[in-house]
Amino acid sequence: MKGFRPDPLPQIKGRGIAENPPNRFEAVQRQSESDLWEASDAKTQYIDDVSKTIITTNKSPDLPFSASINVYRGCEHGCVYCYARPTHEYLGYSAGLDFENKIIVKRNAPQLLSAELSHPRWQAKVLMMSGVTDAYQPIERRLKLTRACLEVLSAFRNPVAIITKNSAVIRDIDLLSQLAAHQAASVFISITTLDDKLHQKLEPRAARPEKRLAALEALSAAGIPCGLMIAPVIPGLNDHEIPEILHAAKLAGAHFAAMVPLRLPFSVADLFEDWLTIHVPNKKTKVMNHIREMRGGKRNDANFGTRMQAEGTYIAQVQDLFILSCRKMGLLQEMPHLSCAAFRFSHPQQLSLFP
Repeated sequence: MKGFRPDPLPQIKGRGIAENPPNRFEAVQRQSESDLWEASDAKTQYIDDVSKTIITTNKSPDLPFSASINVYRGCEHGCVYCYARPTHEYLGYSAGLDFENKIIVKRNAPQLLSAELSHPRWQAKVLMMSGVTDAYQPIERRLKLTRACLEVLSAFRNPVAIITKNSAVIRDIDLLSQLAAHQAASVFISITTLDDKLHQKLEPRAARPEKRLAALEALSAAGIPCGLMIAPVIPGLNDHEIPEILHAAKLAGAHFAAMVPLRLPFSVADLFEDWLTIHVPNKKTKVMNHIREMRGGKRNDANFGTRMQAEGTYIAQVQDLFILSCRKMGLLQEMPHLSCAAFRFSHPQQLSLFP
């Protein structure tokens, strides 16, 4: 029946989503009685990627970068609100549980990156890591593909900006320091909430808030330009925490800060509403009303120019709170300038250490 939505499935410990909504590109959907049992034993699978390139470019006026690297597709952090979930549908998977437990791995990412930076037509530019999915999600501890890519970038002295919700980034302080010495590295630590209970529900496998603050402190102490990203700002849920989060980040050594309002593209809107029903049913109506207010009466706005900012009286008040708090804390509201001046075409033999 059109418009009918079943009750959300019970949550799985350590997962943000317990269901796999239909893939919008698939005409035929499979449903069996065993689906719930399969979901309850949702072990992570790692699937090798066969991409021939690693640098992706975009022309979006909403993004502060034009080129990015994503070593992994899908993300085990399990953030329920993640705008990248629908990208898994291009691979034939669901934006729900599949996004969290079917991780696509680009094992040859360091080699591809070296080849692309070595190409005579390459013009040095800032590369964003984790522009879609987190470069420091749990599997990175074992595979170390992000670190290998940073080794390539360090050899070429090509600037890189990183955004992550994982404190594991401090493992690579040595390489980031080498790049920072040439004004070629910056790191955003994304913190959504300081409430540990809310964090565990929103971002079940991402680093705890105190660990992210500790990462900011370590990066700052090492002289690496680092800042805070409050993303997403969820109206009626975490927006009241903005001053407190900014204050904690400033004490930890953050130099700059940014915020991004919640985005709910495609099936993420239904998944997020289900999450509200399960975890904060008393706040669901308030949260969704604010979301519709700042998205022109809809749950999402995909238009360039407004999709990353939102509109309306409510979000304007939230943005004012953010701006005033940044001024009070002495936090810059823009990304640091990264330089391409030190870029060099590295000799291939220098990169022979990569597996």
